[in-house]
Amino acid sequence: MSRAMSSNIPTTMVAITAQQPGGPEVLAAIERPVPEPGPGEVLIRMAAAGVNRPDVLQRRGFYPPPPGASDILGLEVAGAVVAAGAGATHLIGQQVCALVAGGGYAEYAVAPAGTCLPVPEGLALREAAALPETLFTVWINLFERGGAAEGNWVLVHGGTSGIGTMAISLARLFGIKAIVTCGSADKCARALEIGAAAAIDYSEQDFVEEVRRLTGGKGVAVVLDMVGGDYLPRNIACLAEDGRHVSIATQRGTHGELPLVDVMRRRLVLTGSTLRPRTVEFKTAVAEELKREVWSFVESGQLRPVMDRSFPLAEAPAAHARMEAGEHVGKIVLLP
Repeated sequence: MSRAMSSNIPTTMVAITAQQPGGPEVLAAIERPVPEPGPGEVLIRMAAAGVNRPDVLQRRGFYPPPPGASDILGLEVAGAVVAAGAGATHLIGQQVCALVAGGGYAEYAVAPAGTCLPVPEGLALREAAALPETLFTVWINLFERGGAAEGNWVLVHGGTSGIGTMAISLARLFGIKAIVTCGSADKCARALEIGAAAAIDYSEQDFVEEVRRLTGGKGVAVVLDMVGGDYLPRNIACLAEDGRHVSIATQRGTHGELPLVDVMRRRLVLTGSTLRPRTVEFKTAVAEELKREVWSFVESGQLRPVMDRSFPLAEAPAAHARMEAGEHVGKIVLLP
């Protein structure tokens, strides 16, 4: 371990944990030892940490850390690498953003070297911290599992969420027409500004009818669904022949009715995934693919996260309250 190369690393740090399952008020700033990177890992001095829906679920007691992961909340960070374990010392001194399985809401975080992405010139660290979780998630699910390709229509629920805004941005870059659903006319207008091909106000319109109208009755190639529950049969009705339904969250419930005859008749594929429990080897492979296929758009400035608000680390409860209120458009980040 190369900690001696940065003698100004303290022994303790401020971190945010949930003292018990509950609302935002259970989040508390505590003092913890600064973690030490093992082989193939780096220690990042946190400049910003992204806030994501899985953090909220963890705080409420519904999404425990996988075995071996930190109980400190936070799945993505950005900052300077100040120490490293064997095999990762080449990253010391570099600015990176990284996907982590936990530990992001802290002044220092350990990340696998394989999930670190370089922060290019012109990308602010607060923006860099807002990239990994949504970028990995959308790439894996919309492009790899969903097979979205140039010219396709796709339907993405939660159009102004972190996932939704990233899906819109990537779809635009790859020639894909994204239809999104949002909860108000204002949010629909914002989604169109970001680059959605169409935005449906689900409080006023039937998204199934609108998808059929927009696609000339053919339906979409992919549905990226974070809603679940009673949206399942409606999503199936939106799919074109040979369409793919990809589940990434279950905000309206874990069970839904599945019209099997429809699945068979139109040769539909139902799939889904969760990212956090996947192996470091899998996440490293995805990071390498993102470097090849996507990172040039970040370097050129064509891909930037849609930013909502920043909060000091100690105000993590306020950040969670904003996310749960559904007021945000894009990503919320924490700053030390």
